[in-house]
Amino acid sequence: MTQSPELLRRLLRAKDRIDQAPHEDWPVHRLAAISAVSPAHFARSFKLAFGLPPHRYLLTRRIERAAALLGETHRSITDIAFDTGWQSIGTFGRVFRDVTGETPSERRTLEREVAQGLEAVPECFVRAARRPDLRTAVLEKRRQAGSGSMGRRKKEAT
Repeated sequence: MTQSPELLRRLLRAKDRIDQAPHEDWPVHRLAAISAVSPAHFARSFKLAFGLPPHRYLLTRRIERAAALLGETHRSITDIAFDTGWQSIGTFGRVFRDVTGETPSERRTLEREVAQGLEAVPECFVRAARRPDLRTAVLEKRRQAGSGSMGRRKKEAT
């Protein structure tokens, strides 16, 4: 199903707003108002246009920004979590680990080690290569990880 150029322009306005201020709350009704469509139509159209639901796109931007700040600054992980829009340090740490596969402190160490070796590579390439992949929902990743460990436990028991 193709979308009209006008609808795509409206969706891009909402996406640009998320990109400009990912630390803000962006409920679907607020984004839909920016796009001048109903919330249900916005959610369906956004996912069709960009391949991710609006909330997952927002999480991607927040995690991406937090990962960059972890490597670029010496600020505390708590400050970075709150500055990138998280309301709870526990939720930030859990989602960060679920998405990236590492804790914020592990990412900080890795970012600093890698930064030393990638000075000659354009930053846009480095960031694109390290962008979090949220094509699979965080809860689905947890289910997959949980069933994988349960399967191993059953095999070990027999």
